[in-house]
Amino acid sequence: MLNEFENEILSFARAEQLFDDRDKLLLAVSGGADSIALLHTFWTLRADRHIATELLCAHLNHRLRGAESEADETFVVSQVSGLGLGIVTRRLDVKRYACEHKLSIETAARKWRIEALCEIAKQYGCTRIATGHHKNDNAETIIQRLLRGTGFRGLAGIHPIRRFENGVCFVRPLLCVGRDQIQQYLNNSKFPWREDSSNLEVEFRRNLIRHHLLGEIQKECSQPVVEQLWQLSCRMRKFQDYLQRQVGPLWQEIAKASHGRVSINLPVFISQPEPIKIGLIRQTLSRLGSGERDLTEGHFERIIELSNQNISNRILELPGGFTLWREYRKLVFAAPQRNGADDAPAAGRSIELQIPGRTSFGNFVIEANVTKFSKADFEKFKADKGGFVEWFDCDKLTLPLTVGFRRDGDKFVPLGMKKEKKVGRFLTNAQIPQDVRNEILIVSDVAKIIWVWPIRISEQVKVTDKTTRILQLTILAK
Repeated sequence: MLNEFENEILSFARAEQLFDDRDKLLLAVSGGADSIALLHTFWTLRADRHIATELLCAHLNHRLRGAESEADETFVVSQVSGLGLGIVTRRLDVKRYACEHKLSIETAARKWRIEALCEIAKQYGCTRIATGHHKNDNAETIIQRLLRGTGFRGLAGIHPIRRFENGVCFVRPLLCVGRDQIQQYLNNSKFPWREDSSNLEVEFRRNLIRHHLLGEIQKECSQPVVEQLWQLSCRMRKFQDYLQRQVGPLWQEIAKASHGRVSINLPVFISQPEPIKIGLIRQTLSRLGSGERDLTEGHFERIIELSNQNISNRILELPGGFTLWREYRKLVFAAPQRNGADDAPAAGRSIELQIPGRTSFGNFVIEANVTKFSKADFEKFKADKGGFVEWFDCDKLTLPLTVGFRRDGDKFVPLGMKKEKKVGRFLTNAQIPQDVRNEILIVSDVAKIIWVWPIRISEQVKVTDKTTRILQLTILAK
């Protein structure tokens, strides 16, 4: 028979639809009070047949506290094994990880913890990862966000469920209870747990909030501040859900994504109320892969300010290397360049095209075919072709052909012109948007540029009535 604490957890999990019997649940067990309460509650729920969800446990040894960390691992393995559940353990030198990635210890531990739990979940077929976050954690999170600057979304606190793009979800079944309730449950049931000595170190901001700031705030409040902040976060999540129902369809209508960039219809964006604007910004950055932990209210204010200014050459830098700028009737967001990635070649690099054949270059595939020239086919081709395919006179080409990115000083003779022009000047005169310029490819033979893709081919290689063989090039994104 379930006690009051376990019944409350079960009711909350059902109300928030945190999981169902088809899921396999990975319990994150550190050995602290909250994770041990999570462990025993879910073991009881399954043992009493209130849930049929398969359970697996995971323990992550951060190796930050020497013998204490080793004792935590031994304790957790013993507790989990004693209940007849399976457990997976992982170890990492967090200090070294933080140094290599230039992160604080807190950030490195949090980042590795999420990555490791997701990896374990995928490896063992778990669709949900349950953590022991509770009401006090929620209160500390809201205050921490207020201290660094936040908006209504930050006031929503910790969400009961968080979905990742890889299909794995983090769920927080203990969010409906506070730290005192958890410890009372453990004491009444005589369940042991481990104390993490680092939780007393107030140089960590969260510990400072927990041990000092929350207490001072409580002195000025007639109601329990943790409960008040929980109610606030519940109301803000409802508002956020409503807002997302408005933002989602609008974003699909006005946003265009292409190769690490998203452009938004500026006039429509400007006409929206501020909460909708912020929602559109969030969805855009999320699409580009930006996290939100380092974004503050000030960043959103500067983005909105930039959108209202008639300035086309100002670039606003955001955390994580993301950038944006205003361009004609668009607001353009760009993800950072990935140095050294196979699918993101460095500027200036070029490779030889296979003729005939297919060649991969960065995010693109170039198809090349040589055929006999037919005037009838050429007329049909001109009527039907798009910007991704072109014909060239084979006899005017000096093989091999190469493809690469634009470089300073590149020149070519644009179709319909007689004199050579710098590619940059040509693009400026043609009013080609910056996001298109950043995606331009240069196709050249031994002596000259033959195609500034997808803008214009060269006058020097165009097809005429005297052409006998044509080269067809098609460039498409992967």
